[in-house]
Amino acid sequence: MGKKRTVVVVEDESAIRRAVVDALRAAGYEPVEAADGEAGLAEARRTGVDLVLLDLLLPKMDGLDVLRELRQTHAALPVIILTARGSEDDRVRGLRGGADDYVVKPFSARELLARVEAVIRRSPERTSPPMRISSGDAFVDCARREIVRADGERISLSEMEASILQRLAAHAGRAVSREELLASVWNLRDGHVETRAIDMHITRLRQKLIGDSPDAKQEWIVTVRGHGYMLGSELIVESGEGAAEATP
Repeated sequence: MGKKRTVVVVEDESAIRRAVVDALRAAGYEPVEAADGEAGLAEARRTGVDLVLLDLLLPKMDGLDVLRELRQTHAALPVIILTARGSEDDRVRGLRGGADDYVVKPFSARELLARVEAVIRRSPERTSPPMRISSGDAFVDCARREIVRADGERISLSEMEASILQRLAAHAGRAVSREELLASVWNLRDGHVETRAIDMHITRLRQKLIGDSPDAKQEWIVTVRGHGYMLGSELIVESGEGAAEATP
């Protein structure tokens, strides 16, 4: 049997935290508990963590602040936000802050485990061959999850952001629907994840790709009305080991 996946559960309500920990342990994960934001950030930064379940309303340090701090040191560590029912603003802010997904309270153990499994399944060893997407003054290395600009600046991508680009690159030349992204990137086909979540990730991706040049002529991700998203027609896509080896 392989090593158990470690999941940090940052939740201040003890009853919810215990229920989540018990469900994870029963499913074969190794849960680590944290009852406040400061402790959660410390646990999430430890070596060997595979995923973080993060509540937003936490003592000592707000969940969004935890996410912001964590992204500065662990840009690719998967994070799933736990949020209150109907709190759309919190969900949007969490996705814009770099979260990979969210689960709305109250949630069932079955739904939570499905989300956890879907995010962890998108590990580097299970992805298709690495993609490199190039424009005139920058390129994206999907395997390393980063944007590299001509001046040497590097911008980290979350696992979800890299997975979306990888999917669009694998189907360059055609529009990829939101439903297809739900099925391939989230590995969910039951509609639990709102398509708005995809739109938020695309918006954040565009902001990272454009950087400080909002008037840049190159359009990285094109919206095809009624069909979904596709890569810009002038981008160059390389795949396979050659693409990975070409990265400086």
